[in-house]
Amino acid sequence: MTSLRRQADVIVLGAGIVGVSAALHLQERGRSVLLVDRGEPGSETSHGNAGLIERASVVPYAFPRDLATLAAFASNRSVAVRYRPAALLSMAPWLARYWWNSAPARLDRLGRSILPLIERCIDEHRRWTEAAGTGPLMREGGWIDLYRTPRSLRQAVETAAGLSSYGLAYDVLDEDGLRRLEPGLLPGAVAGALHWRDPVTVRDPGAVTRAYAALFVARGGMLQRADAAELRQDGAEWCLPVGAEEWRAPEAVVALGPWSNDLCKRLGYRFPLGFKRGYHMHYEGEDDATHPRHPLCETQAGFMLTRMTRGIRLTTGVELAGRDEPSDPWQLDQAERVARRIMKLGRRVDAEPWRGARPCLPDMLPIIGPAPQHRGLWLAFGHAHHGFTLGPVTGRLLAEMMTGEPGFCDTAPFAAQRFI
Repeated sequence: MTSLRRQADVIVLGAGIVGVSAALHLQERGRSVLLVDRGEPGSETSHGNAGLIERASVVPYAFPRDLATLAAFASNRSVAVRYRPAALLSMAPWLARYWWNSAPARLDRLGRSILPLIERCIDEHRRWTEAAGTGPLMREGGWIDLYRTPRSLRQAVETAAGLSSYGLAYDVLDEDGLRRLEPGLLPGAVAGALHWRDPVTVRDPGAVTRAYAALFVARGGMLQRADAAELRQDGAEWCLPVGAEEWRAPEAVVALGPWSNDLCKRLGYRFPLGFKRGYHMHYEGEDDATHPRHPLCETQAGFMLTRMTRGIRLTTGVELAGRDEPSDPWQLDQAERVARRIMKLGRRVDAEPWRGARPCLPDMLPIIGPAPQHRGLWLAFGHAHHGFTLGPVTGRLLAEMMTGEPGFCDTAPFAAQRFI
């Protein structure tokens, strides 16, 4: 039976925050776009994060280089970073490149490369706030880093002072000042905090992504369920079966997050994509006063506590493991134990912890741009900890490249060719 042929200008593979944003930006530039995913928009990595639009993260998350931190992580008893020994062996080349890129001079260069995206991240989300109706989900007021000891707080203040050239707004809080902002914190739990005031946060990142997708559809975009693995090239067009139809387009975008390499490998690419897995769980608060008023980061244990529509969400730090390996409850359980010493968490709300995999490249920059060996194929993945933050601004940058507009920043640092 011959499939009915349908035509679009672009097929976007993946309806997470990056794919949805790319579809919207291309649509705004007059392109007809088919957006596809195997599930609901925003139901994977875009759903499971802490909901930060992280304007203050002007320095990439580097590999630690001080011996004390490395020794703590090597023990595999750190709550912030956990690893599977077998996975660590297989990830050794990736980890070595990550460590190399984290040297101060290289880290500074990489940070300056991605800074134009960080600087625009909030504005690009706000571009759609009114039209998508996401205003009630967004919160001003930034987020707070918590420190257990006066020494760790002093070190953090010194580090923050070193970022003065970026013009970030922050307050140093002693224990009393912190308790005024966060009355739900238990006495004596922390010595003080840094309150980063620039970031915006959301109550439900998955819902924000779905609202953007709904806006795309309301404006005439096409959203369908399909298997991205079935994408094939036929002459000058990219083809994808969608139900009883075959969609064709001269251009296609791979925005599949941690699954991007599955398709890229089939096309002959070997991008060094690693995974920092994370878990989350929701908890009841005893009453409204016990809920955090700002997202709180327990810096030593590496987890976040933030108020979401479903309850208080605890998101863990990093687990170095294969993308699809079975879940390990240890990291979440230990983080919960620490969190209960910080504030009164009620019972767990979710039947099972959510688990996701942050797709990371060893130079801490995403791939954004054309595929080197395939005409009409574009790539947008590898955003690590900043997928939700950078989704809309990535969509803008990619759409500018695809439509020949002058880009708002240098795109060379994000080129896929750096790994070829």
